[in-house]
Amino acid sequence: MSADRDEVPAELVRLWRLPAPASGLGRPAALDTERVVRTGVELADRDGLPGATLPRIAKELGVSPMSLYRHVGSKDELLVLMRDLALGSPPDTATAAGAAAEKWRAGLRQWAVAQRLVNHHHPWLPRLPIAGPPTGPHEIAWMEAGLGALSGTELDWAAKVGSLTLLSGYVRHASLLVQEHAQGRSGTGLSQEEAERAYARSLARLITPERFPQMALLLSSGTFEAAPDGAYDDPVSDHDFVFGLECVLDGIAVAVDRARTATGPRPTP
Repeated sequence: MSADRDEVPAELVRLWRLPAPASGLGRPAALDTERVVRTGVELADRDGLPGATLPRIAKELGVSPMSLYRHVGSKDELLVLMRDLALGSPPDTATAAGAAAEKWRAGLRQWAVAQRLVNHHHPWLPRLPIAGPPTGPHEIAWMEAGLGALSGTELDWAAKVGSLTLLSGYVRHASLLVQEHAQGRSGTGLSQEEAERAYARSLARLITPERFPQMALLLSSGTFEAAPDGAYDDPVSDHDFVFGLECVLDGIAVAVDRARTATGPRPTP
């Protein structure tokens, strides 16, 4: 990192894992930020976000809670650190397959699917509050990968950032919706497919074409009966996620085409 260390706020020093100044005590610290944050991520994966508290982390590490504040400034900072660590490295969108004119779309699809998988492996991640723009090294790497996918388009910078915000927002919403459906089914023993079938059969007794003509047509269409068992097991291939993702990409495609038309064809080398 090229910035003068003295000009970097302490929370960014920890977020970017910059070298800590020597303490002069001659003995390396038993803890470091990486170990504290990784323990927080492991606890959140195991017990949910409420389980990743500083006292719980201290207990897991066998240290006093106060000793953690040398490595994590606050609970809010802990969440920022956990988010960046859990995100990990983004996919290489430059290798996305596709025709040259649609390469941006393949890259963004790969980017979105990778985010959906991260959220699946860390269900607490999409529940974290978003305090501002990306600041951590992994967050910046994901931003770089998304911008790289759009680099061959004529979109201006605001449109590129807006496209990534829209797409990541959709992935976050889709991840949360799956979790909420699962919570709503808890105690019933039903899978998502079974719940949809039960929903259609129950409402079919109540909905009449005279009062709700479109809903009656929907329920009689067999749509809710069509999903085979296990259709929602794969977090990135179920119909609802794929359909929504392609709709978002269709919208970005309109903006890409509009920008291309406004700037005219690129000159031939």
